[in-house]
Amino acid sequence: MTIQRSFRTGLRRLLLASTRFMLAVLAAHAVPAAAATLQVHVADAGGAPIQDAVIYATPMDGHLPSRAPLGAEIAQRNKTFVPLVSVIQTGAAVKLPNLDDIAHDVYSLSAPKRFELKLYRGVPAHPVVFDKPGLVVLGCNIHDMMVAYLLVVHTPYFAKTDANGNASLADLPADRYRVTAWHYRQSDANARPEQIVGTSGHAATTFTLKLNAE
Repeated sequence: MTIQRSFRTGLRRLLLASTRFMLAVLAAHAVPAAAATLQVHVADAGGAPIQDAVIYATPMDGHLPSRAPLGAEIAQRNKTFVPLVSVIQTGAAVKLPNLDDIAHDVYSLSAPKRFELKLYRGVPAHPVVFDKPGLVVLGCNIHDMMVAYLLVVHTPYFAKTDANGNASLADLPADRYRVTAWHYRQSDANARPEQIVGTSGHAATTFTLKLNAE
């Protein structure tokens, strides 16, 4: 009886070890959930497409990838910031090269990031890191007509609309997202219209924004 009990105990242990091994192998070779693409169209109340609207998607479960945020560049060319509208993830560094043959003095008085790059030409020694979310408006102390808009968001899933009002958020892990739209000419500057969208394969949604006249 003792020999049979020992044999059964050993067999159970062997089966348990085999099961654990197989689960580990399956986990190591598991295929991740297929990435999804979200197509977004943004238009005004009359149906005209809106360019340079920022679209960003935040996972409903709050889980974000741990990779470092991508950097960006806002140049000064012909006394103009290029591009006019940018979007970055919190913690990203932004280069602010002056491509003109005159000096510029770039600054921001916006709460998420207050800074000033005093009169300079060329490329500053260090980029500016934006470590808080929110809207940052850039200006030049020498040329008042120069302005740029930088939206800092927590998520790495963002895009801008093109001339046809379309934006594409690619490689989204299949999930439910809070999708937000914003434009620098919105009649309500603080408005952040949102939609809850589930992504699986390909998804699409539309935003209608009310803008001030140019």
